[in-house]
Amino acid sequence: MDKGAPFASDSSARHLVAQPRVQRVPSAKLELFQLRDFLGEGLCQELIGLIDANRRPSTLADKNGDNYFRTSETCDLETDEPCVMALEQKLLTLSGIDPKFGEPVQGQRYDVGQEFKPHTDYFAPDGVDFDKFCSVAGQRTWTFMVYLNAVDAGGATRFKTISKTFQPEPGKLLCWNNRKDDGAVNPNTLHHGMKVRKGVKYVITKWYREREWG
Repeated sequence: MDKGAPFASDSSARHLVAQPRVQRVPSAKLELFQLRDFLGEGLCQELIGLIDANRRPSTLADKNGDNYFRTSETCDLETDEPCVMALEQKLLTLSGIDPKFGEPVQGQRYDVGQEFKPHTDYFAPDGVDFDKFCSVAGQRTWTFMVYLNAVDAGGATRFKTISKTFQPEPGKLLCWNNRKDDGAVNPNTLHHGMKVRKGVKYVITKWYREREWG
């Protein structure tokens, strides 16, 4: 399979950097990209409205005993919402990944003091719930995350192993490959959704899998 071809089960660095205005973060440790102004203000505001209407406390796949590890709120975005359909179409064009390999889009809301401590998006192969989460659709492959608003203070995303920090900007997308070249999970994708110090942060996240979702 040509991983650079659109509408496949995977994306690639080659496909992403061929898209207008996509910037690759220079690092040999991981494949990480950003794209400013991926979403317009109107679409961002519609998505924020859905998150506010349906948010609930966020959870962890593998509990680690730290009740303050992930303190944000989460919202599953319904696929038949017009703004969600518009978002999915833009993600399809950018990533080249057929939507059937994607999890439902999630929205997250971070109030003052809330954070998601350093974590990876893939499921730990030695985790107690690995089979529960990966037996059907397989491991997570790519993460696509979009900031929906600016934050008065705090709320950055920090990739510690490469000392790179991204500040929230309305409509800015980050995406990364959760794997190494050999297909193994990549611990260098460890990232920290840092505490919001002032204001509220909204983001959407889209994860893709090795096999068809559901």
